[in-house]
Amino acid sequence: MPEQLVYTIEVLLNGLMAGVLYALVALGFVLIYKASGIFNYAQGVMALFAAMTLVGIQNGQVPFAHLINAVFGTDVHGFGWTVHSFVAILLTVVVMIVLAWAVQKFVFRHLVGQEPIILFMATIGLAYFLEGVADLMWGSELKALDVCAAEGACLPQGMNMWLDETTFEALGTGVFIDNLDIVASIVAAVLVIGLVMFAQYTKQGRAMRAVADDHQAALSVGVSLNFIWVLVWSLAGFVALVAGIMWGAKSGVQFSLSLIALKALPVLMLGGFTSIPGAIVGGLIIGVGEKLFEFLIGAPYLGGATENWFAYMLALLFLVFRPQGLFGERIIERV
Repeated sequence: MPEQLVYTIEVLLNGLMAGVLYALVALGFVLIYKASGIFNYAQGVMALFAAMTLVGIQNGQVPFAHLINAVFGTDVHGFGWTVHSFVAILLTVVVMIVLAWAVQKFVFRHLVGQEPIILFMATIGLAYFLEGVADLMWGSELKALDVCAAEGACLPQGMNMWLDETTFEALGTGVFIDNLDIVASIVAAVLVIGLVMFAQYTKQGRAMRAVADDHQAALSVGVSLNFIWVLVWSLAGFVALVAGIMWGAKSGVQFSLSLIALKALPVLMLGGFTSIPGAIVGGLIIGVGEKLFEFLIGAPYLGGATENWFAYMLALLFLVFRPQGLFGERIIERV
């Protein structure tokens, strides 16, 4: 097989893996938008906050240590213990549920019935607030994230040697795929299937879909909007935690992690703001498209760095010709 074709296949596979990670972030946007009509700009910061909280709990770090030391003149930094990854993840999930409750009680409960732009601006404020709280709680330095089920059984890193050796024997050239990307793809697939099953076959899922269709009708049959919105924000927080784990394990937990939300925007424009499968398909299209464009056109003819803008140009084309996205609902207003 020609070497160029093998490299193209490798780029295609890596694009699929990157697209899965983009889709993980986009899922959180879709969940909240479907149930409340709120475009949650803070979703990327929620992934950052969840990842930083997980690392802090794992390492036994004292929350707000820098603030405590500055106010009281102490020198405390850690409790002196470490927490198993499984326990740390459970505690982080509890933190994200508490955050969801607080967001609903103190912010969005008071904005019911307001214009969409006001709700959107509230999520921008929430994003900067969470970023500041994360900085105060856990510090701003780069943190390594290792999630381990047992000693030596952590999230895999580096090249998949089996695939590299197998493809080298079969094709004469090895195909490089990161082990973490493979795990992320499996986790994303399980997560999407679980969310679809939850929405279709559970009482809470049906209530969530009822709220998404018509708030007033849902209220008339006894559905609690407050409960559903806390549930939705909790699910979005869980999705943010999964995305934060995958991105944090891949590139470290740092404040640039919050910028992954910006790459999720083209994903939503392609897949549609109201479709869970659309988030996955949109992520795969963006991931594959930007990698192939960089490999075939960007690097040879445009000087490279096309991955920074390709997704937005593709999204712009969709906005012009199909603004509801591939799987979004067409909105028709009759006057």
